[in-house]
Amino acid sequence: MGLFEILCGIGVVLIALYYYFTSTFDFWNAHGVRGPRPLPVFGNIKDVMLGNKALGFYLKDLYDEYKNESIVGIFLRRTPVLVVKDPDLIKDILIKDFSKFADRGGLAVHERTDPLSQHLFALESKRWRPLRTSMSPVFTSGKLKEMFFLITECASHLEQYLEKLVSKNEPIECRELMAKYTTDVIGTCAFGIEMNAISNEDSEFRKMGRKIFAASWSNYIRFRLANYTPKLYDLLGYVLPQREVTTFFIRVVTETLDYREKNNVVRHDFVDVLRELKKHPEKLGDIKLTDNLIAAQAFVFFLAGFETSSTATSQALYELALNQEIQDKLREEIDEEYTKHGSNLIYDNVKNMNYLDKVFKETLRKYPPVLYLMRKSTSSYTFEDTKVSVPKGQNVFIPVLAIHRDPDIYPEPEVFDPERFSEEVAKSRNPIFYLPFGDGPRNCIGARFAVHQSKVGLIKILRNYKVEPCEKTQIPYISSAVHQFLLAPKDGIYLKITKIKRG
Repeated sequence: MGLFEILCGIGVVLIALYYYFTSTFDFWNAHGVRGPRPLPVFGNIKDVMLGNKALGFYLKDLYDEYKNESIVGIFLRRTPVLVVKDPDLIKDILIKDFSKFADRGGLAVHERTDPLSQHLFALESKRWRPLRTSMSPVFTSGKLKEMFFLITECASHLEQYLEKLVSKNEPIECRELMAKYTTDVIGTCAFGIEMNAISNEDSEFRKMGRKIFAASWSNYIRFRLANYTPKLYDLLGYVLPQREVTTFFIRVVTETLDYREKNNVVRHDFVDVLRELKKHPEKLGDIKLTDNLIAAQAFVFFLAGFETSSTATSQALYELALNQEIQDKLREEIDEEYTKHGSNLIYDNVKNMNYLDKVFKETLRKYPPVLYLMRKSTSSYTFEDTKVSVPKGQNVFIPVLAIHRDPDIYPEPEVFDPERFSEEVAKSRNPIFYLPFGDGPRNCIGARFAVHQSKVGLIKILRNYKVEPCEKTQIPYISSAVHQFLLAPKDGIYLKITKIKRG
């Protein structure tokens, strides 16, 4: 073969690749939707793919650039994605026309390569719906009230552990501190297992929690393969061994279920729900209930329960350290509640702390647990009051971080101001503009539990300790670009914590 033929062959391959990567780029023009010009291979997410920016921050930039557009069309590589900004359209997607957008979208389930990916957060609506219905009773306010003693017990252990740390007179990494606490809460409340993350530095559960969310390149590459080349990722399941995390959780859940069955242990908790499903799979209709599917539900509850709560609580401590007057006012409310009701904190005491509620809501406003919501259309759909129609299987993103930091909705969004959530101010705002846990039928199932365990942890710390910035405190807050879904700090949250001397 001569040089000319070789060059022609290379040219044909390059043209074919160019066509493949650009063949969808007329999609949004054909649907009358504005958006930025995409690039071959990257689409509109070059910086995201190169690890320079989290997708949630790219969506914020896009939101600001197309300020007057209700919807914007982008491409993740060559896949068209609709970014929805208008509050009425967001409400249609999440609530009014939920049945047309019941699938999560943007997350693939890889049953062989990653058995734990078939969890409630990612599952398609056919399997999601009966599982959600079966698990919802565990997350009622009545159940939360029953578990309150267990939560406060973990918070007391946190307080004792913190006293030891404070005596060393060194900066404390608060994200790790709170992760130990929330790991123990999830363990005792949901699984009936003493995880001992606070008292034991070698706690297996805490080790696994660190591995899951480690800002490592192996996690980053795995995420990229799973989401950008899902077919290749599925093929790897035939040759790659299961991850340590996967093996650990499947083993722990299987052993816990077997132990309870053999010893007739009943706690009416999350594990008991899974146990009932295993005994009565007919409750899920024609869905095949496997051990991996059961383990995946336990896995995601552990995952979401410890990580989002520990991150949010440490972010609250960070803002309170930078805003001493807010911290003082919150401590005053906590002291008042203790003065009224004595030292035995009960469920209703926490509910009565209105300023604490405002502080935590403002934390979740500024640092939403999830940067954007993902949905996928289950049928063709035309958006009301627009001429825009999308086909079945269309991915839709709702940019939560961008909405929460829109100065037209929340003036001076970088300022930490709990009074944004006073009753009067909140009433003047469209409620759909506050989405820390999503909205509608597919909102976060454990939101009430997450908020409550976080509040109890904050109360226990702030009652007896003052939180301040130190030389290792990152000011301003810098987010990690490796974490694509979560607003995680780049280098941890280090603060100075000192015991309050009471007269």
